[in-house]
Amino acid sequence: MKKALFASPQDAESAFYEALSKADLDSMMAVWADDDDIYCVHPNGARITGVELVRESWRKIFASGQSLRFHLRDQQYVQGMMLSVHSVYEHITVAGETRPRAPVVATNIYLRTERGWRMVAHHASPAPAGATVQTEPRQPAPKTLH
Repeated sequence: MKKALFASPQDAESAFYEALSKADLDSMMAVWADDDDIYCVHPNGARITGVELVRESWRKIFASGQSLRFHLRDQQYVQGMMLSVHSVYEHITVAGETRPRAPVVATNIYLRTERGWRMVAHHASPAPAGATVQTEPRQPAPKTLH
């Protein structure tokens, strides 16, 4: 299977959540780098390292048959030329459940490769009950005199 070329880390992230919502294993793995250093931490789970183990973890999740929808909120990005770190709150609804699940805080890390941006790490943890997004107040940028 030929992997898609993601021109930006945001394109890769969109494809990741689309594959997750569709329970599409091939599309999910098309987002990930082909590097055995990749890792994934599912909520309340252990760290899983390597392409084959990451693939198998997603296969098991998709095999559950749950239909998931994701709404991302409070995205924060730290981006450089070769690496992009995304922190998001995942608000998940499951088909057939009357109430949404508690939010999950996820960190997604993307690496720029010769074949476009690829995910190298996904770490998701339950958000603490009643958690609100906390950020430091931003200071105005210093003015340049020349």
